[in-house]
Amino acid sequence: MTITRIETLVFGVADVGACARFHADAGLEVVQQGDRDALLRTPAGQTLILRPMDDPALPPALEAGPTLRELRWGVDGRAALDRIADDLARDRPVSVDADGVVHSRDETGLGIGFVLSNPATLPEHPPRTYNTADSVARWNDPVIPYKRPRPLRIAHLAYNIPKEGHDAAVDFYLSRLGFKATDRILDTGTFMQCAGDVEHHNFFLCHRPDAAGFNHFALDVRDFDELVEAGNYMIERRWDESRVMGRHLLGSNLYRFFFSPAGGRLEFINDMDKLDKDFETRVWERNPGHHLWSLKSSGQPAA
Repeated sequence: MTITRIETLVFGVADVGACARFHADAGLEVVQQGDRDALLRTPAGQTLILRPMDDPALPPALEAGPTLRELRWGVDGRAALDRIADDLARDRPVSVDADGVVHSRDETGLGIGFVLSNPATLPEHPPRTYNTADSVARWNDPVIPYKRPRPLRIAHLAYNIPKEGHDAAVDFYLSRLGFKATDRILDTGTFMQCAGDVEHHNFFLCHRPDAAGFNHFALDVRDFDELVEAGNYMIERRWDESRVMGRHLLGSNLYRFFFSPAGGRLEFINDMDKLDKDFETRVWERNPGHHLWSLKSSGQPAA
């Protein structure tokens, strides 16, 4: 079996309209929106579904309030999808809906789904070039602002879990679904890469909060400038930033985080480590730290 990426996120929310507006401001395309549901999409073809919290069709919530209700993984073929369904049916309920989505639950109780991956061809985005004192890469070509975010794809998701049983929760993804641990932080959580991708992580299970709940998902933008401008645009649209911009230590990616009305947070990222299958899992007794650097300021200067 080969799981290639996050395919769909399903949220139960208090205000579908506000949540659709938030994710549209973050750069997702609104495909469909009604009073009781909305569908948004990334350029890579991944989708985000918003439904009311009281929708009986949603998997049960593991925390109060708006939150993620199901995480669907994209699979690279029908045979792999069938193998996953058969394997999970050995020890947990499994159902298949009319659209062919396999539904089940993981060890924590989070709703999980599996579906044939349907990647779209990303639009061309030539990398922005940069000049330095001893290397000129851009002649007679002033930089043009992005103005608002247009992220390419959903890169990863982080979920909080209880400390009790956290090893079994991680092992389910490693032994049953073919994920690989890239960094195991024994007092915090485990970063995992799905078999069909090269990201430092597609999934992070964090047991430090000692409670089940949605933490965040990440949207991958084109470069550092877009990450800065994405955050600035969200602030202009009156969404609240949850921490100052920085660069993570594990994974090395740049980040900006925003509180989401759908629960948890949304992260804009860029420049994450890419790891091949020869990369050896690192084990840390204690958390080595959150970031390499984070933005500091002495205050807002006069305009």
